[in-house]
Formats: sequence, C-alpha cells, structure tokens
Amino acid sequence: MFIQKIRTINAVSKRSLLHVVAIAAASAVLLSANVKAETKVGYAEKEELKFGFIKLTDMAPLAIAYEKGYFEDEGLYVTLEAQANWKVLLDRVIDGQLDGAHMLAGQPLGATIGFGTQAHIVTALSMDLNGNAITVSNDIWAQMKPNVPHENGKPVHPIKADALKPVVDKYAAEGKAFKMGMVFPVSTHNYELRYWLAAGDIHPGYYAPHKGDTSGQIDAQALLSVTPPPQMPATMEAGTIHGYCVGEPWNQQAVFKGIGVPVITDYEIWKNNPEKVFGVSSEWAKENPNTHIRVVKAMIRAAMWLDENNNANRKEAVKILAKSTYVGADEEVIANSMTGTFEYEKGDKREIPDFNVFFRYNATYPYYSDAIWYLTQMRRWGQISEPKSDEWFMDTAKKVYKPEIYALAAKELIKEGKAKASDFPDFASETGFKPPQTEFIDNVTYDGTKPNAYLDSFSIGLKAKDKI
Repeated sequence: MFIQKIRTINAVSKRSLLHVVAIAAASAVLLSANVKAETKVGYAEKEELKFGFIKLTDMAPLAIAYEKGYFEDEGLYVTLEAQANWKVLLDRVIDGQLDGAHMLAGQPLGATIGFGTQAHIVTALSMDLNGNAITVSNDIWAQMKPNVPHENGKPVHPIKADALKPVVDKYAAEGKAFKMGMVFPVSTHNYELRYWLAAGDIHPGYYAPHKGDTSGQIDAQALLSVTPPPQMPATMEAGTIHGYCVGEPWNQQAVFKGIGVPVITDYEIWKNNPEKVFGVSSEWAKENPNTHIRVVKAMIRAAMWLDENNNANRKEAVKILAKSTYVGADEEVIANSMTGTFEYEKGDKREIPDFNVFFRYNATYPYYSDAIWYLTQMRRWGQISEPKSDEWFMDTAKKVYKPEIYALAAKELIKEGKAKASDFPDFASETGFKPPQTEFIDNVTYDGTKPNAYLDSFSIGLKAKDKI
C-alpha cells in the first residue's frame, strides 16, 4: 500500500508539472448540461477514494482501472472494497462511507424515485453489457429438457420459458411453490428473469408498495426472492430455490459443481442489454465535479483495455479477477464466460464472444433509453404503483443518467491521445436514445421515447393506466 501511495504521489507530481497553469485556470467544472466542452478538467477535489463492489466479473472496470494505474494517472488514490450485498453497498454510498460503487443499473433509479431506500443517486458511466444467465437445478432441467427442441443431440438455443411452463404448472397442481432467486428487487436480474418468465406465459408476480406489499409475489406462478450472488449455487443445491438469475461466475459455478444447468443468457433475452453502472450520490457529484470526471476517464480506459484487440486482454483480466480481493473464484470458472465462451450443460460449451462487453457498442455511454427501460419494468411489475406520463419517464432518466459528464471525460481522453473520437458516440448529435430495439426473446420492439405504448404491448404485466 505504501508503494502504491508513492506511485500515486509521483503520478500527481508529473501531472502537476505538465498541467498546473491550464488546470488552475479551470478548477471549477460544473456538472450540468451547460458545461462548455472546451473547459479543462481541474484538480481532483478529493484524491483518496473508496469504491465498493460485489464479487462479480462485471466489476472488472474498477479492478483494471486500479491494477493498470489508470486511477493514479488521474491523481486518484483508490481503495476497492467488496461489499456484503447490494443493500449494504447502496446504504454505504448514501451515508458517505463509500465515494461510489459498482451498482445494479436499477439501483440509482430505484433509490431516486424512492422504491426501497430514498436517495438521489446519479450515474455517468455504464460498466458493461450482458453478463447474466438463468440457471436451473439438475432436477428442473431434467423435467424441462423433453420440452426443448434438439438438434444433433444438443438443445437449440435460446431456450424459452415455454419449456419451463409445464414444470411450473405441475408444481402448482401438486400444491407446491416454484421458487427462483434473483439478486435484488431493482436488479437487472429481477427484470430479466421476469421478462423471460412472462414471455413463456409464466406470471412472476406484482409488487404493491402503496399497499405495503414489496414481496413481488402477488398473483405469481413463480415466486421470486432475493439471494446474494455468491450464495446462489449453494442455496439452489440445498433445494431452497429451483433456479436463479445471476451474473458470472455464479452460473458457471453451478456447471463446475455439477448442481445445475444455465438455460439462457441475458444476451439471448435482450441482446446487448445494459447491466451495471458506476453510481455516486448526487451530493458527492456536486461536491467533487473534477474528481467525478477523472474517475469516469479512468474507468473508460479500463473498459477499452478489457475489449481491445478482440478481447486479447481477457486472460490477464481473468487472473486479476480471480484474486480473493476481487471475485475470488477459480480462474477456470471465470474464464469460462469472460473469454468469449459459455458452458450450458457440462461439456456443451459454445462461442458467445459478446457475453461480456465492456466498451464496444458504446457500452460505457449512459443512454437515457436504457434508464427508461428499467423504469418501464418497475412500472410493469408494480414497483411504480401509479400511472406515469411519458414526460415523467424522460425527466427521471435525465435526473439520474448524466451523459454530459461522460462526454467531458471522453473529450479529455481524446485530447490526451488516449482515445479516438470514433471510439465514442457523436456528442454533437447524440440524443441519448438508441434506435428502437427489436432483439428481445419475445420479439417485442422497445422504443425508449414511447414508454407507455411499450407497456401496453405486453400480455402479462401492468398496462400504462393500471393500478393494483
């Protein structure tokens, strides 16, 4: 740690010698839409930082920014600390014990609108695309398998929840509850699992916070509950849950332990879906505008490193992530998905080069349309209990997602020769909305500019005007 500190001081000194005059002239960068692009980013207001994360492979941008010295290059002395669960992580960002954290994409949105914990959290960086899967126990897979089309002796993917429905119906007929785990009520995993189940005509249940019911199990045919990611395999092995949706390496862990079968990846549910974000409190962002931009710069560089040359650095990344201070799983388990493959049944390993995406496809850019998709799912399943206008969805997205901060960070990297303009969206014309997206497992098109019309297109879930 002492050597790390010395390296940090040296990095700051070099930076100071090169930039002291220019930086001093711009020491107050405002984090709002009217920030001038030509403004030079000033010194970090806070140099010693502590960031939290959960032991998942998609925390990689934080680990790489630390290990490769990208934080140091920005004059930042960072400590990374694993957290017990997503609630503890969020609470510690809110109360200031953490300066920021690897967060579920739904966490800043959920907190800001007051579902669960009430606090204004913002994000200026998306950490990755894809990276999750749905795993079922060996017993459930044995019951599903006859319902799955096969080709050359292997299941045809993607496997839809249609194959699970007869199993769920059988449990209901026998008076048994069918239970599945997800990692947090506002997690991507919760919404992906719900999306997959509903697309297969299995109702995952509603929330009714206005009635004090936050179980998410009203009218449910499959009962979903929270289980921390590292505990997923053991919880399923114990029979407490029949399956789960989680990030890596905890699906591949089930394969290696011989206790379960991943049946579908989130890439197959929604191609190139946004997964984690880097979140800070709104208050912290206002107090530390230069620090925030510098953190984003370092993490963009880490994301670029993770994806460059067709994932050429992933083997090195696997060795880093396998350390007990980060993910702490076996290298072989992490590599099974991190290096562009994914194993379903034991021995059925398939090429999925985009299972983990950190930079390509503008993965790091915080799109308003991504935020709005999460808000539509909160509304679809009752976490947002009242009807909301399209304008409300837009305003809420802008309150939480901060692409203007991202643009400042990216432009700095371009000026420094560490990135090219072609690596990023065209900031002059970027609206923050992706074109309508069609690659969902149920073939429903998502247009982020029309959230209520999107909600009305589903057969299962609350319509735009519904209320429980």
